[in-house]
Amino acid sequence: MSEASMPAQALLVLEDGRIFRGTSYGAEGTTLGEAVFTTGMTGYQETLTDPSYARQLIVQTAPHIGNTGVNQADNESTRIWAAGYVVRDAARRPSNWRSEGTLDDELRAQGIVGIQGVDTRAITRHLRERGAMKAGIFSGAGASRPEAELLAEVAAQPSMEGLQLAEEVSVAKRYAVEPAEHGWEGEPLFTIVALDLGMKSMTPHRFAERGVRVHVLPAATTFEEAQSLNPDGVFLSNGPGDPATADRQVGFVRSFLEAGVPYFGICFGNQILGRALGFGTYKLRYGHRGMNQPVMDRSTGKVEITSQNHGFAVDAPLDGATRAPEDRFGRVEVSHISLNDQVVEGLSCLDIPAFSVQYHPEAAAGPHDAAYLFDRFIALMGRNKKNTAATQNETEESK
Repeated sequence: MSEASMPAQALLVLEDGRIFRGTSYGAEGTTLGEAVFTTGMTGYQETLTDPSYARQLIVQTAPHIGNTGVNQADNESTRIWAAGYVVRDAARRPSNWRSEGTLDDELRAQGIVGIQGVDTRAITRHLRERGAMKAGIFSGAGASRPEAELLAEVAAQPSMEGLQLAEEVSVAKRYAVEPAEHGWEGEPLFTIVALDLGMKSMTPHRFAERGVRVHVLPAATTFEEAQSLNPDGVFLSNGPGDPATADRQVGFVRSFLEAGVPYFGICFGNQILGRALGFGTYKLRYGHRGMNQPVMDRSTGKVEITSQNHGFAVDAPLDGATRAPEDRFGRVEVSHISLNDQVVEGLSCLDIPAFSVQYHPEAAAGPHDAAYLFDRFIALMGRNKKNTAATQNETEESK
């Protein structure tokens, strides 16, 4: 390799002053964000294109990245949302029959600044001990600036706490995903509205292949606009940012809960349900990111290996049913818990048709242990529709 083609020097600078030295990966330049680590052994393309990673510098704990290249089919959105990328051993060339290009070239084409050749295990251990923190990647000319100057730039960026990001990553206008486009034969079983807070493309796919028509809506959609579509259910997706800033979406969900429309939320949608019920949220020390997170479904005792990406969690009582702080919604219980740290991983309402989980049942990439949750929501919509029809018949007969 000639000197002209050698990667430029690069630095990963953490908020607490720790600096890791490597070489550039992807585009050269400067990028800032929250440093977080993800434990997935594969699925790097789905990770990078997950909108939930907006404003974050992803540290891959798996040492070899880029082995299988990139392709259009595995993208979970229209672009890479991660602010930066940190890897140990970047593949020199991809080797996979589905590969359409190299990850390095894709990062460069989309202007994503990364760093390679650093000890990602040491970085991960540091973040586990100190917590996710502000960070910056500086490569090329930026890496030659005084370290004190780089540290000051890192420290000056806003914290993830208090950031409202869902509107930044959401779709600009409504679109529909039809069951017929995903192998379903016959008429749709149900129609749902899905509020896109940073939704991955596989999520409406999972609904559609089960016979559910999905209207994907921008994050700022009002209850009245969504209700005009006469949905059988409402879904809230994953997404980035602090749930404490999502007052608009909390109001949206409360209106549907009050209307008795079945609700299902994942990740950010779990936190929004928690807030709608009156619970608080808080920032985790370093979050749950990766596709090997163990969760227990407390209704069955079954342990699921799940795909997760979140830095915030719901603050709700872990043991038994409790009255929701917003009393009109009745009783609620924590349905799923993390087996690593006992964090709330799911909520189930006992008096209204609503539930949510903190992880990703669409599993792109990841295990399929939680796919049953889509079927659970379909069953919930079916029961609600049957009960509504029975109530209407009783009302007509009593006239």
